[in-house]
Amino acid sequence: MQEFSFSTRVYFGEGALERLRQVEDKRVLIVTDRFMNQLGVPQRVSSFLTRCQVSVFDGVVPDPPIEVVTAGVEAFRACGAQAVVAVGGGSTIDAAKAIRAVAKQVLDVDTDKMECFAVPTTSGTGSEVTDYAVITDREKGLKYPLNSQALRPMVAILDPELTVSAPASVTADAGMDVLTHALEAYVSTGYNDFSDAMCEKAVSLVFRFLPLAVADGNDLLAREKMHNASCMAGLAFNSAGLGLNHGMAHAIGGKLHIAHGRINAILLPKILAFNADLTTVHKGEYCVAARKYQRMAKVLDLPAPNVRLGVTNLIHEVEKLNRKIGIPATLKAQGVDLAKVKELKGELVSAALADATTATNPRPVDAAQAERLLAQIME
Repeated sequence: MQEFSFSTRVYFGEGALERLRQVEDKRVLIVTDRFMNQLGVPQRVSSFLTRCQVSVFDGVVPDPPIEVVTAGVEAFRACGAQAVVAVGGGSTIDAAKAIRAVAKQVLDVDTDKMECFAVPTTSGTGSEVTDYAVITDREKGLKYPLNSQALRPMVAILDPELTVSAPASVTADAGMDVLTHALEAYVSTGYNDFSDAMCEKAVSLVFRFLPLAVADGNDLLAREKMHNASCMAGLAFNSAGLGLNHGMAHAIGGKLHIAHGRINAILLPKILAFNADLTTVHKGEYCVAARKYQRMAKVLDLPAPNVRLGVTNLIHEVEKLNRKIGIPATLKAQGVDLAKVKELKGELVSAALADATTATNPRPVDAAQAERLLAQIME
């Protein structure tokens, strides 16, 4: 038996922030980061909370560590929060989720019934509709994906106007995270008809609108479509799971401090080829992942008369998209110290194999295979 649950109410399109006017007579904690605060984004959001007492915690940093969650819980306690509004990218939404979860345990507050709003300002993680949050242990250099239905926000507000301040590089990295979510969930061991539908739509939206959003950050239509794609991909992997791409990205990004979407994009063509395993044919057929990649190629109107050509063209299209939006193909091109990668190789491989997301990869992977994949993206 499988499950596809969708409990988050999603408000999308221009003017979606109007939903916040329905929040009344509450002490609201806005969780954000310093950059968003300097841009005045939390103030813009709070302008819709006219009947509430609003406090702002702007201590979130990229790849939020445990210390940020602790500080956020203290801000939660200090203002006596009755509702939480996360305003920012995936790191901010993840931090807000963790703050609510820890507040329940430490402060003995019933956060399960507390209103929680996720207002993303980037189109990438899909965190506004998922049960996941990724928290970093800086001392160990590891990222830990948390997974609980209690983490899922009650309301997601996808207002494209809040994403126009995202620089082109951030837009590109976040958009490739969306694509990775969708392509991994599509072939994950937990895939289903519902997640497949979300994946196919998300992938088609990314290929059409991500280049436009990167080229012109003020293109509200492109911004809206990327917001929607991110949300759909989040719903898909929340149900189906992810795979080795994210397992390796968590490990490499945590140790080498590479933006999550960027390392996902660098890995993606190699992981697609690994999962398709075109060198192996069983009883006259390629594996399920390869056949599904062929189907995705057809969704994108790529030539795919057979599995091999469909997979090959899908991989080439991903590589072409990376080049078009300025994503490097290797760690060397990214400016990473390759000597450090070699030094950390064992730790990176072990962390990737132990990562919870790797468990649902369609093709089993061992240490030697993970090492080869790491070598392929080095230079």
